[in-house]
Amino acid sequence: MLELSALPTLNAGLNALAALLLVTGYRFIRAGRVPAHRACMAAAFGTSVAFLVSYTIYHFHQPATPFPGTSPVRTFYYGMLFTHVVLASAVPPLAILTLWRALRGEFDRHRRLARWTLPIWLYVSVTGVLVYLMLYHLYPAGA
Repeated sequence: MLELSALPTLNAGLNALAALLLVTGYRFIRAGRVPAHRACMAAAFGTSVAFLVSYTIYHFHQPATPFPGTSPVRTFYYGMLFTHVVLASAVPPLAILTLWRALRGEFDRHRRLARWTLPIWLYVSVTGVLVYLMLYHLYPAGA
């Protein structure tokens, strides 16, 4: 059984994998490799769903961890965290709608929405990893 304390590391790994899949999927579609693009984006979606389940389980059992760093790093951290959280709330509906439009063959509408969804989703995935690194490795509590 996976220990609860291992979930932040798992979550960071899932965020990193989602970011890698998003960039790879983007590169595939730019190269005209539609089946590879579809596979990457479906995998990114599944990875993000797994992240959301794991994140929810962890935070159901553990309170939020306060950042122990000091200014100006603390200011940077909380600024990044704020934008991360706000934009993270937009990712599920954007990703679902973008995927839905592709599945329905509404490719013009899919493409127009994906131009917003991709950078937001990518930002959230990358900043999720940065939050983890800052909170658990660069400025761990009690260190």
